[in-house]
Amino acid sequence: MKIVFAALALFFLPAFAAAQTPQLDPGEKLEKLQFPAVTMQLKGWTKFGSGHVYTLPVRAGQHVKIDFSTKSKFAFLAIFDLSKPDDEAFFGTDEDGLSFQTTVKENTTWLLRPYYSKVSPRRGLGAPFSILIEPLAAPPQQPPAEPDSPSLFPKAPPKAK
Repeated sequence: MKIVFAALALFFLPAFAAAQTPQLDPGEKLEKLQFPAVTMQLKGWTKFGSGHVYTLPVRAGQHVKIDFSTKSKFAFLAIFDLSKPDDEAFFGTDEDGLSFQTTVKENTTWLLRPYYSKVSPRRGLGAPFSILIEPLAAPPQQPPAEPDSPSLFPKAPPKAK
């Protein structure tokens, strides 16, 4: 029985490890981050062929806000979930705005990829950027809404002032 579990573990381990290893473009450098206790600022340049990408491990229940800023209208940030098999970003500043705020649903690792759009007419080889990663306090608990259940007595109409 132990052999079966070991064989299954060896079978699934490479797939999990591959899902956590980002595919880098030629010349990109990977920087591994830790989830910050206070606001962290990353500054860089979106130079094609020598840009930085970042991995950020997140845990279920953490609240995080990520802000991207740049003076260029051709520089963007895409955030990928490395535990998902697809190559689609779940957040991109080109469509979703410059700020992303969420409560993490499951333990995973995100890939933060600042990039300079290749399809836009532009000048130069890149643009400066700044990424703020801000851990947030837990959002206030909302009291549960009372369900509209059937009642023997109808609700009183609102009083006129």
